[in-house]
Amino acid sequence: MSSDTTLEQSTWTIRQIWMLTVACCAVALVVAAMAALNTALPDLARDTGATQSQLTWIVDGYTLTLACLLLPAGALGDRYGRRELLMFGLLVFAAGSSIPVFADEPSWIIASRVISGVGAAFVMPATLSLLTAGFPPAQRARAVGVWSGVAGSGAIAGLVVSGLLLEKWSWHSIFVSLAVVSVLILVVSFTIVTSKDAEAAPLDLPGTALIAGSIGLFVLGMIEAPARGWLDPVVLALLIGGIAMTAVFSWVELRTRHPLLDVRLFANRAFGSGAASLTLQFLATFGLFFLIVQYLQLVLDYSPLQSALALMPIAVPVMALSVVAPLLIPRIGLRALTATGVAFLGTGIALLTRLDASSTYAEVCVPLVVAAIGLGLSTTPATAAIVSNAPDSKQGVASAVNDATREIGSAIGVALAGSILAAGYGNHVQPAVDLLPEPAKEPVSGSLAAALHVAEAAGPQGAQLAEFARESFIKGMDQGALTLAAIMWVSAIVLGFWAPGRQRD
Repeated sequence: MSSDTTLEQSTWTIRQIWMLTVACCAVALVVAAMAALNTALPDLARDTGATQSQLTWIVDGYTLTLACLLLPAGALGDRYGRRELLMFGLLVFAAGSSIPVFADEPSWIIASRVISGVGAAFVMPATLSLLTAGFPPAQRARAVGVWSGVAGSGAIAGLVVSGLLLEKWSWHSIFVSLAVVSVLILVVSFTIVTSKDAEAAPLDLPGTALIAGSIGLFVLGMIEAPARGWLDPVVLALLIGGIAMTAVFSWVELRTRHPLLDVRLFANRAFGSGAASLTLQFLATFGLFFLIVQYLQLVLDYSPLQSALALMPIAVPVMALSVVAPLLIPRIGLRALTATGVAFLGTGIALLTRLDASSTYAEVCVPLVVAAIGLGLSTTPATAAIVSNAPDSKQGVASAVNDATREIGSAIGVALAGSILAAGYGNHVQPAVDLLPEPAKEPVSGSLAAALHVAEAAGPQGAQLAEFARESFIKGMDQGALTLAAIMWVSAIVLGFWAPGRQRD
């Protein structure tokens, strides 16, 4: 191959750079929206009278709807045009985000988040499939790397921006900003080219219903597990129902002429290990977020904005390594990058056990940076493995698989970390609970936040209770961190055997 041809294949055009910019802005928006409201929940509860259950659904209604509709939305993008579905999703997202500006009762806010989730489900796979269809194979990996870095850092950006907004305005400003940014991206989306499957097959309606139901049941079971308990009949019914419906979906797809998702793709080692790797990465990452944010706010007494800014060191290695990783894939191979990255991610989470009630911010940064290195090394190779091993005509569905694994992993990670933390904290704080008057026992045993509230109301006598509750929280956090780390270390070994090695010419 001549040097001129090589240079031509490695250089991006202005049109490609602009498409990448628009796609990254759109995926950053929908990922940021997942985390943005976490900082506003106390203000939201105070102003609207929302119950704890309603607050949970304000956060989870978005995630659940998004997870259910990703695959059908990706298939529709392949059929009717990826840019057109991106724009439709942005319009729906903007409409949903605007609702609380005019109606701010809890039920309307939940409806707003569900509608926004519908829009996000059309936006997210379209952003990646536009890139994989719009960039030739020689340039595709770098574009996917940039997209992966933005998608991996979007949640932190959402926390930081929402924290900054709340410093000056009410929680309504978060919804206003989401709606305004969505409209702006919608307008500039007219300037990018579209793509679609030239031989569009009929939409697989049975497959669409089955996959939406299976993911919805499973994610809902994960959401309910920390509150109800893993052996609760409702939780077991949801989880088993989701798994059973997935099995039925696979059976149906193998017998359908034009399946929504060709499940035989998972037999491809690169595609299957990439999907599994992404699920595990986001299981660990969102489990880490769940633990560290509470530690920063409740143990080290950071404000919501300070805790969001404290997570910023994660974004730098993730972005840098996501851009560099495409250069390493052909030289090192998917196996080495995936196994190393997942192992680093587990090690970073394990280092949380070195933190205590007097840790400095520098000590907090160490596990965050180590985990971020692992995430940066493994995210882009996994995404590239999925999109490069799917047919070009099915890039919307492949992108939706990439996004769905992230959502499922996130739900599992939060549920698992939350359950272990709650159990560990409850066991260690029990000696103090036994000495308390009856009205104080339930809140103190329930959470550190409630225990600190009780301790504050008790005056000087509550200082000892607050200290003991914080120590109990740290012990529970250590148990959760070690469990997540062990899962990642075992997964690194499995992926080391499963993922394909470096391909030789």
